[in-house]
Amino acid sequence: MKKSTIVATAAFALTILLSPNAQAQKFPDLDKSPMDVAAFPTEYKNADKIAKISYSRPQLKGRSMEELAPSGKVWRTGANEANEITFYKDVTLGKTKIKAGTYTLYTIPEKDSFTVIINKDLNVWGSYFYKQENDVARLTVPATTGEDSLESLSMVFTKTDNGLALNMGWGKVRVAIPFTE
Repeated sequence: MKKSTIVATAAFALTILLSPNAQAQKFPDLDKSPMDVAAFPTEYKNADKIAKISYSRPQLKGRSMEELAPSGKVWRTGANEANEITFYKDVTLGKTKIKAGTYTLYTIPEKDSFTVIINKDLNVWGSYFYKQENDVARLTVPATTGEDSLESLSMVFTKTDNGLALNMGWGKVRVAIPFTE
């Protein structure tokens, strides 16, 4: 090996060793609204899924849901990025058939109901860039009141007689979004 190659290699190695980024990385703290996933069927060993939703879980922290998700306004239905819901099979919401694929799920909270919106835009931050012209399906569903208050937004799929429901709860508000197969 030539002396100049050895010197260059040694200089490069010394630069890497002395670089502050080479020995330690700075990782961010935990997100205040951690991401979660709900899938159906819920059994983790069942790989034949029908639907899966990825969402961030904001906490109330003494605030009301109305403060965080104002009535009559399009809401990302969580925190941070808008939720993304994937259907692995064609489903129907109300009378609208939704083809298998990934979509954004928005809602419009009202006092006694939620308008559920399936939208074709993806990788969207919040609802700031929501475009109604990209809606695939809409359905208004009743909002009910639960006995217990949930500090964090929670979602779970359940089986129904003719498909599945995405159940959402936050505070004492409960919403069931029915999808048929």
